[in-house]
Amino acid sequence: MSGPQAPEPTLEGQADASAGSPDEDAAEGIQHSHRMLSFSDALLSIIATVMILPVTHTEISPEQEFDKSVQRLLATRIAVYLMTFLIVTVAWAAHTRLFQVVGKIDDTLALLNLACMMTITFLPFTFSLMVTFPEVPLGIFLFCMCVIAIGAVQALIVLYAFHFPHLLSPQIERSAHRGLYRQRVLGIIVRGPALCLAAAGFSLFFYPASYLLMAMVIVLPHVSKAAGWCRAQLVGPREPPAHSVEVFTFDLHEPLSKERVEAFSDGVYAVVATLLILDICEDNVPDAKDVKEKFQGSLVAALGESGPHFLAYFGSFATVGLLWFAHHSLFLHIRRATQPMGLLNTLSLAFVGGLPLAYQQTSAFTKQPRDELESVRISCAIIFLASIFQFAIWTTALLQEGETLQPSARFGGREHAFMFAKLALYPCASLLAFACTCVLSSFSTAIFHAMQIAVPFAFLLLRLLVRLALASLRALRGLVGPVLARPAQSPLLPAPC
Repeated sequence: MSGPQAPEPTLEGQADASAGSPDEDAAEGIQHSHRMLSFSDALLSIIATVMILPVTHTEISPEQEFDKSVQRLLATRIAVYLMTFLIVTVAWAAHTRLFQVVGKIDDTLALLNLACMMTITFLPFTFSLMVTFPEVPLGIFLFCMCVIAIGAVQALIVLYAFHFPHLLSPQIERSAHRGLYRQRVLGIIVRGPALCLAAAGFSLFFYPASYLLMAMVIVLPHVSKAAGWCRAQLVGPREPPAHSVEVFTFDLHEPLSKERVEAFSDGVYAVVATLLILDICEDNVPDAKDVKEKFQGSLVAALGESGPHFLAYFGSFATVGLLWFAHHSLFLHIRRATQPMGLLNTLSLAFVGGLPLAYQQTSAFTKQPRDELESVRISCAIIFLASIFQFAIWTTALLQEGETLQPSARFGGREHAFMFAKLALYPCASLLAFACTCVLSSFSTAIFHAMQIAVPFAFLLLRLLVRLALASLRALRGLVGPVLARPAQSPLLPAPC
């Protein structure tokens, strides 16, 4: 009888439990799947992040004011971006879970995985069609068909691996219930593509229903889990089947390992930082003919006109870098990521992916000075939402700190106050900047640039300031404690001898 398996067994554990030696596997063209998973993680993080490009390249002519129609257009594109970003993260989680079941790969599985990745790389094009032609069903239809194709390839991977059991994880390979496992895995994998099949059908005659069904791909698993928890609270947990002699958990919506979450998150941050410099290279390298005619051959003078763009780039890169630093510090103190923490991390990454939009908005100050206030507020809102979800991860971890946090970061630990201040810095700064623009709207640009300059220095001084604040609190507590502990005496009575 095999013992219970953790939600995500380590790749090293799978390697050690494998039947064949590495030399035998290599001779047969079989290898472990960790390198392919790393490649897939990198590619999926890139695909999820570049979804923002059609939104950032929303063209607003200099003569066009930032009126309600433009706001509605931008808000609609941002909403569709968030939905598609989350759908890609669902595909990433499904892919990771799939290769918990498939422990090894051969040439056929590697090619099937490449077919799956090729289909995923087509998603940004279909998303571009969706946001450019929102009322034309073709973009929605193609996006849904891509998701269906991804599910079909993943189902082929499952069927192929179960046909050759030596490719499965050791526990399933030795199990007497492989057929039940295959049926369960296939049922979970085709859930999302089935919803997208219905969405593709609705797109032909009532496209709003398509968006609702696509959103259900993200929401339905969490609703079903919440319903299951409520049912367990009301009627008690279900009894396991009598024939179940083994415990194996395959749930696409169980928390992934901390290491996989970190790898995917690092990929998103790296791609966002790269997109910023690509925009600089594309939009701010002057044309040789313009340099010669407008600036009398002076490249310095030509680059001087792009000064606000470079200022916006450095400020945006600092924001991305410091948000990554806060994320890195947070997961340094996390022992285990729970499902709510994974969801909050995904939402944070979705808004981190929107930071190129904030860069585009702030770099356009010179072109559309009358729209500075709206651009600053959009940028502050994106930064606030990206950082507040990081803070929410921290507060969620504190609710189960014995299970999720290292002892030094738990409530009252030596790192607790410092982590609290570090994760609260960007939400407070962006919210303060947004509030200041409501009062001092004519200085919105100066307020935003002041925030971008002040926050990095605040990060440098943060540990010193937190230590000074804690020392002051301890000193104040030391002064107040003896006074409160001293017994009250009447001033009219002599002191006791």
